[in-house]
Amino acid sequence: MCMVTVVTIDHTLTERGLSLVNGKTTDMAESVLRVPLHYYRDPKITEIEESSILRRTPLAIVPSAQIPNCHDYVVRSVLGDSLLVTRDASGRAHVFLNYCRHRGAMPACGSGNSRRFVCPYHAWNYDTAGKLVRVPGSAGFAGVDHDSYGLVELPNEERFGFVWAVLTAGVDIDLDAHLGDFAPELEQWNYAAFGYHDQREFESETSWKGALEAFAEGYHFPFVHGQSVIGQNTVANTHVYDEWGRHHRIGFPFNNITDLNESPGEDWDPVLRMGVIYWIYPNLILANSPVGVEIIDILPAGEPTRCSVRHSWMARYPATDDAQRAFYDQIYDQVHAAVRDEDFVMLPQCGEGVRHGQHDHMLIGRNEIGVQHMIRVLAGELGVALD
Repeated sequence: MCMVTVVTIDHTLTERGLSLVNGKTTDMAESVLRVPLHYYRDPKITEIEESSILRRTPLAIVPSAQIPNCHDYVVRSVLGDSLLVTRDASGRAHVFLNYCRHRGAMPACGSGNSRRFVCPYHAWNYDTAGKLVRVPGSAGFAGVDHDSYGLVELPNEERFGFVWAVLTAGVDIDLDAHLGDFAPELEQWNYAAFGYHDQREFESETSWKGALEAFAEGYHFPFVHGQSVIGQNTVANTHVYDEWGRHHRIGFPFNNITDLNESPGEDWDPVLRMGVIYWIYPNLILANSPVGVEIIDILPAGEPTRCSVRHSWMARYPATDDAQRAFYDQIYDQVHAAVRDEDFVMLPQCGEGVRHGQHDHMLIGRNEIGVQHMIRVLAGELGVALD
């Protein structure tokens, strides 16, 4: 039986979008913004981003739907750390550093379902709750308390359809403080009921901040996405904008929104009339469509103008047969191609301009209000002065 996912976004979002399309305008910032080039390319700023922001802020590590069953697990790399995400026998999710407490090798790899993780070096065994359960040749470790040598667990919490973690052991995680008033907006999507489908990862020669900005404006749609579904089905340079502290939402109207001018009795559901895109500070994009959600997780990759991208997709209605899975394959292939072969073909050119540009600032337009918000939030955290 198919699980029904109910989304109840306020239909005034559609009304606002239609008004903007009819008026041939968009929500705008008060003024243009000048951003110093070193905001994107200074190695010292990159170090501060990682130590003070990315390792101190709750990050959505994996969707809950990726580990739906007891003893499911997945390993992923985040900022160079190997993380083991599990669901234990009681159903509780965990995020561990995937390093054996003996000599540091990695007990787990890939994903699947397993009750035990065995270190490949000396076969120390851990369970899905991170407990050390077997030490071969235990006489050599007589007197060692096994309970003190489980996998190191990062502060984590499972809510809103994601497993969140702070990448610093021993600190607190406060998801309520992190999300604030944005939490109800996220909760209404019921992402925990979605079906996890696929993911791909790659790196790109561009700043992680610049890469995130590509998902905060529709100004580029006809030029970068002109030959794909995004450019052909979405109204260019038009968006409805809202923010909640450090997070924001952008509604990009589909061309079909103008059908409501002639037939106001049609469905005003925003999910059917626009792409609803969220930025969850600091590094996550959720791009919602009528059939599912793209999860775009972008982080720095060792250099100011190099980033890692993890692009995954969940279906609003989990697949129940091969035909539905094949249909979702087609959808994911299309949206991934738009990200990989359109956005991330253009973005390395921006990275080149940042690395070698001899101008002193970037100019962000009033029509790029979401980009401005990203920059103002992160620059404020980093102490970078803006004009």
